[in-house]
Amino acid sequence: MTENRFDNGMKTRRSVLGDRHVDRASANITEFDDFFQHYITENVWGTLWTNPALSRRERSIITVSLMAALGHEEELAMHLRATVNTGASRDDIREALMHVAVYAGIPAGNTAFRIAKQVFAELDNQTPDQGETKS
Repeated sequence: MTENRFDNGMKTRRSVLGDRHVDRASANITEFDDFFQHYITENVWGTLWTNPALSRRERSIITVSLMAALGHEEELAMHLRATVNTGASRDDIREALMHVAVYAGIPAGNTAFRIAKQVFAELDNQTPDQGETKS
């Protein structure tokens, strides 16, 4: 069952984050973080993200909100890019970030809106083969 969760996790991870992102991340795995990366793929992507209780769109909105509220800017940008694969619309993200601003504070919301505007501008200016979207 463990390998099945890992394989399902890798499939889901690629579907959400895109092959290019996952290939780059995988190329950077070392002996030091190999176990951690395997753990993430198996448990986050192979268990949580594959659970049918929530859609990928809903999980994406929740994840963006949490990354914004916690100030994890790099992960926020990564998950904002992934919205092209999860079905979370820019309207969904705007509403989620409004909740972040109210419940986590205006500075967190301000930073999240700034990052979202940058990411969406980058996505709008990319040709299809430049993006983080799935192949």
